Amino acid sequence: MLSFIARRIAAGVPLLFVISFVTYTLLSIPDIDVARQLLGQGAPNDLVEAKNKALGLDRPVLVQYVDWLAHALRGDFGTSWFTSENVLVAIQNRVPVTLSLMVGVTLVTAVAAFLLGAWAGVRRGAVDRFVQMFAVAGYALPPFLVTLVLVLVLAVQLGLFPAIGYIGITESFGGWLSTVTLPVLSLSVNAVAGVAQQVRGSVIDVMRQDYVRTLRARGLPPWRIVLRHVLRNASAPALSVLGMQFVGILGSAVLVEQIFGLPGLGSMTVAYTTRGDIPVIMGLVMVTVVLVVVVNLVVDVLIGWLNPKARVA
Repeated sequence: MLSFIARRIAAGVPLLFVISFVTYTLLSIPDIDVARQLLGQGAPNDLVEAKNKALGLDRPVLVQYVDWLAHALRGDFGTSWFTSENVLVAIQNRVPVTLSLMVGVTLVTAVAAFLLGAWAGVRRGAVDRFVQMFAVAGYALPPFLVTLVLVLVLAVQLGLFPAIGYIGITESFGGWLSTVTLPVLSLSVNAVAGVAQQVRGSVIDVMRQDYVRTLRARGLPPWRIVLRHVLRNASAPALSVLGMQFVGILGSAVLVEQIFGLPGLGSMTVAYTTRGDIPVIMGLVMVTVVLVVVVNLVVDVLIGWLNPKARVA
């Protein structure tokens, strides 16, 4: 298992280099006059040229990337061109907000999807039809529509949760929980629908296996068969989908953080991308790639632990 983890980490390193190079190159293509944005539209051309030289934008793109990479390997992602804030510090201040959403959605999705999927796979009939209807509705409803409905009902009409804002968990656990509940619920609907459908299909397939019929013939309680044998073998495909949902939350967080006014990585990405602030954007890209690699590694380790065949492979 340790060698497997080491191989997966080693495979993620080239991915970081490739994505960083491609991203930096693509960011350099748009014709955004960053220096003029910083100095103002009425700034003289000589001052604009001097500012471009100070930022290093007068050099070839490849030279700029190599210089950025050399500093990044030392843990220096530079400073924001517009706010002069250290990039790593700015990202560290916002990571807890986005991680709160991602971890919360993952926990809600894992519990709700496995319960609904297992229930539908074991109890065929009305329960199965209900879960399938929920899955279809969860896919069909746009996330922004679910978010707006939740805000209108739970925040505006009932006043159960705040509509906007964020309170850190270190400041107040209750305040933190109240500010992340609605964003987590809005992101969980689609994720629960997808994973529950996968769990349902996997449970049905496992329930048809010969060893399950053998366990039933031996007189084992149905709940024990489902919990100890069926779910263990049916969870691998669902975990893969759950991992993809976790990564997809990073994209959905952009919209949700904007709606709820959360100071997370999503809102930060929108704010700095429109300005063309390359140091901040590159820092955000690297953090995102690292999160994706770590999540995929955790999912593979869990699948290997649950399924010896996958571990051997």
